[in-house]
Amino acid sequence: MTKNIKQTIYFDALAHDVYEALIDAKKHVEFTGASASIDRKVGGEFSVWDGYATGENKELVQDKLIVQTWRASDWPEDAESTVKFEFIAKNGKTKLVFTQTEVPHDFVEDVANGWKDFYWQPLKDYLANH
Repeated sequence: MTKNIKQTIYFDALAHDVYEALIDAKKHVEFTGASASIDRKVGGEFSVWDGYATGENKELVQDKLIVQTWRASDWPEDAESTVKFEFIAKNGKTKLVFTQTEVPHDFVEDVANGWKDFYWQPLKDYLANH
């Protein structure tokens, strides 16, 4: 049993800067404070949050779209979700439409809150200071 998560986040930053913070390992480390390894090509693998989340880049469109497989280290062994970050630029700001599909039912609330607490707010703070 799985569920989907959809969140819309607004950033006072260029789509390029939001995209880069999510796909560039050095910037990812800067805003999360946790280790990250990200291979920036389609088919490349990533490991973020000190290895808590891992996956593979499925589709990358510079400043517009990131699609990745995504799984958490505490999920059941066969569980894997897909995350999609859609960047919509307007007047120097960015609307990020985030979707995560096939999240194991027992983890949906924690994962949804985790994106808000450990990604969106720290990313807003990071972008405001860079």
